[in-house]
Amino acid sequence: MSDFSVRALPRNVRVLGFVSFLTDASSEMIYPLLPIFLSTVLGAGPAFLGFIEGIAEATASLTKLFSGVLADWFGRRKPLVLLGYSLSTLSRPLIAIAQSPLHVLLIRFSDRIGKGVRGTPRDALIVDTCSVEERGRAFGFQRAMDHMGAVVGPLIGFVAVTWLLLDLRTIFALAAIPGILAVIVIFRGVVDRVPASCVSQSGLGWAGLADNYKYYLLVVAVFALSNSSDVFIILRSKELGFGAGAILLLWTLLHVVKALTSVIGGVLSDRLGRKSLIIAGWCAYGMSYAGFALAGKHWQMIFLFAFYGLYFGCTEGVERALVADLVPDERMRGRAFGFYHFVIGIVALPSSLLMGVLYARFGALMAFGSGTVLSVLSILLLIPLKVPRKNT
Repeated sequence: MSDFSVRALPRNVRVLGFVSFLTDASSEMIYPLLPIFLSTVLGAGPAFLGFIEGIAEATASLTKLFSGVLADWFGRRKPLVLLGYSLSTLSRPLIAIAQSPLHVLLIRFSDRIGKGVRGTPRDALIVDTCSVEERGRAFGFQRAMDHMGAVVGPLIGFVAVTWLLLDLRTIFALAAIPGILAVIVIFRGVVDRVPASCVSQSGLGWAGLADNYKYYLLVVAVFALSNSSDVFIILRSKELGFGAGAILLLWTLLHVVKALTSVIGGVLSDRLGRKSLIIAGWCAYGMSYAGFALAGKHWQMIFLFAFYGLYFGCTEGVERALVADLVPDERMRGRAFGFYHFVIGIVALPSSLLMGVLYARFGALMAFGSGTVLSVLSILLLIPLKVPRKNT
């Protein structure tokens, strides 16, 4: 049971977990309602939804690459973490006053820049402050807290929509409150740690990274091409007759499963190996997408939302822990996470665009089916990856 203990984790890991909780409570008050807002209030179609989310995630990932390099050069993580969370907190509630899909695109662009600035230094800081043996558990805890926030946010939105009868714009404005609290917690609670020595070399440092790490990024890129924005499973739910309140509950269910399985997945990766857990998670992803393609009844979508959560529990924290395993030099840690996030996000644009176009022209079967095929290909590519013996 000690493997699942939260108290034993370093203070920074626990504080950053609470920050993730508050931030996701803020963002997930908005995100499940955004496709409804864009399609019914602002008149955007599936292809534009894919364009918005693709641009948003590609922006975040490009920013993560450079924030990782800066974190290595300066040897400081906290200032970039604080800056990134502050920018997202300031920009996200502006959706409340958006008058066109273009406005939403610009706001999401600013929000994702904030995510990019904070994400890589935060991951590096987590690795800086925990031992090799607890990396999986540390990242699992951070992801679990993130998903617990994503449980609370939609529940607040559900109460606001169904009981308080608030309009969408008012809910978007209220999302600023937990975001502001998160910034305060970072300022007062996170303690920076300076690595033993800082990287002084110029450039991004790609040449100094190990070949097995680079191959890992290639495999991650193939999987990322299958992993389009989750707005499409929300759109699929709306297509099958779920209303705004019911979609918020589905979204809550998804994040409950994510939160319950993230720490378990991280601990199992410490014991059984990262690659095994990632393969299991990608299998769950492929089966979930096949289910979303074929589902025709409400109970099927409810089951699929829960099952889909297993993919996140097996992979989100574990993939990041594997990055640290493959790049043990702490002087390269920021850029290692930066390249990892960059690859995922830069592929997010063609992934979401492809999903949006396939959905609009051929329907859910072709759109989600393509994701299943690519996930299977990714698993086959991951199998030969050479990883440190402790984490095979």
